[in-house]
Amino acid sequence: MPSVTTSDGVEIFYKDWGSGQPIVFSHGWPLSADDWDAQMLFFLGHGYRVIAHDRRGHGRSTQIGRDHDMDHYADDLAAVTRRLDLKNAIHVGHSTGGGEVVRYLARHSDRQVAKAAIISAVPPLMVKTAANPLGLPKSVFDGLQAQLAANRSQFYYDLPAGPFYGFNRPGVKTMEPVVWNWWRQGMMGGAKAHYDGIVTFSQTDLTEDLKKINVPVLVMHSEDDQIVPYVAAGPLSAKLLKHGTLKTYKDYPHGMPTTHAETINADLLAFLKS
Repeated sequence: MPSVTTSDGVEIFYKDWGSGQPIVFSHGWPLSADDWDAQMLFFLGHGYRVIAHDRRGHGRSTQIGRDHDMDHYADDLAAVTRRLDLKNAIHVGHSTGGGEVVRYLARHSDRQVAKAAIISAVPPLMVKTAANPLGLPKSVFDGLQAQLAANRSQFYYDLPAGPFYGFNRPGVKTMEPVVWNWWRQGMMGGAKAHYDGIVTFSQTDLTEDLKKINVPVLVMHSEDDQIVPYVAAGPLSAKLLKHGTLKTYKDYPHGMPTTHAETINADLLAFLKS
């Protein structure tokens, strides 16, 4: 399997298909590069080179027990882009992956980047603080860690079967194969990486990172996101970015790149061609 070994000895698995302008996809917690299948096949068919990696501790990458923080996530992404010598790249991140993209652009420069998009993403900051009153209470994230520690397998079924894909909404039919694909990806990864990742995606303040980014960024977020609340995320990120564009959806779930792939892909393609 193709992989790059980071400076601290972690093997990061990646997929690299096609040729043309590269699009690099960063996945959400606790998933893997497989979560981007619908996007990778779509953009491959439109002449792009598509790349996606498994975050450290996730998927097929090393199940290391330490350094599950946004700096290391960004550094691992940089290791992949260096290995593949990517120029004029487009970076797309979903949920935690959106935070990873933002930290990468701020920490490693955006000189080799043409554009970026963050979807249902965690920036600027998820947890509620005095300076971030619209965030979620820390007890919410403590509860997620408790559920993971108690029964990860059950937790990884309940989350996609409920709020992640909006299957708990009235009139929305559960797509069991989608639930089990989420479960499969989650269970491939390491419990320690996922446990620590909850703190990382909820408590990492990316406010200053957003301000440093110089390339155009499309911010895609739904008002009905039950995982990363819209009011504390999308509009604030777009406002902090120098060249941010907010695309708001009304009734889509957090996992809209999967449940509404046709719309999300079309909107992304329009942004890339604009």
